[in-house]
Amino acid sequence: MTEFEYGPAEFIVAQFEGERPSPGVIQAIVDLVGTGTVRLLDLLFVSRSLDGDVEIVEFEDAGDEYGLTEITLEASGIAGSEDVDDIADLIDPGTSGAILVLEHTWAKDLASKFFAAGGNVVHAERIPAPVVNAVLAEASEE
Repeated sequence: MTEFEYGPAEFIVAQFEGERPSPGVIQAIVDLVGTGTVRLLDLLFVSRSLDGDVEIVEFEDAGDEYGLTEITLEASGIAGSEDVDDIADLIDPGTSGAILVLEHTWAKDLASKFFAAGGNVVHAERIPAPVVNAVLAEASEE
């Protein structure tokens, strides 16, 4: 059977009020990685001043200041500078953001098995949690 070193990866960009994500957000990332549900491939932080100036803090430079000493990255640099520049444009002035590249560990095994059976995933799409919850709430009211 073909065994992939990495499974499907996903870029997630989250925006937060203030100059950087709160300690609760950092803890949520640490907890998620700690469960083994995902592998953290890359992580960067972006802040945009009210004037529009952008500061990018790479994981390696965040360390103690952000409370990230408990985790390591599996593939730092997968979020290339061009990607980061484009994504930074999504962050509103006066806010900050986190750019995460996650590997869904359960999907690695599934992708390996699909490939070994002569298949491959031709489309995958993430439905944001607010959309799923709104649709299901509406459906339960009917």
